[in-house]
Amino acid sequence: MSSTQLSGDGAADAARPATLAMKFEVTTLPVADVDRAKAFYQRLGWRLDIDFNPTPDTRGVQFTPPGSPASIQFGQGTTTMTEPLQRLLLIVEDIDAAREDLISRGVEVSEVFHNEPGKGPAPGPDPQRRSYLTLAAFADPDGNQWILQEVTERLPGRV
Repeated sequence: MSSTQLSGDGAADAARPATLAMKFEVTTLPVADVDRAKAFYQRLGWRLDIDFNPTPDTRGVQFTPPGSPASIQFGQGTTTMTEPLQRLLLIVEDIDAAREDLISRGVEVSEVFHNEPGKGPAPGPDPQRRSYLTLAAFADPDGNQWILQEVTERLPGRV
């Protein structure tokens, strides 16, 4: 039996930038009731991409948030995950408008809070309105937690 060494210097390989495009497109959410979850995400105004039964024992549903290149999937017989996902980030330009929109759709959304660097969460928006620090949270009926994160100026290299 032979083995192939994958790299000579792990540190040098880790620092080398990737040259092939790899796009994150979908994440799977654990849900107990597919129809209840579908109704929730429809109420958010997200685009229903597909709802199909690839086999008699499975069902897949996919939604895409407005303006997002990434989607969520859930279904029946499609995952063994049972624990809800936490801190799924939804990037918004205006957290107050996004929060009000969700509330108008019947979603319970936390009050706006911010992360005080070195201290942790504090009530209200970031006093200096720095990008990435102002947040609000909500959850779907299965406890999958979403975080609205206000981003008004991207870090260098981000689009």
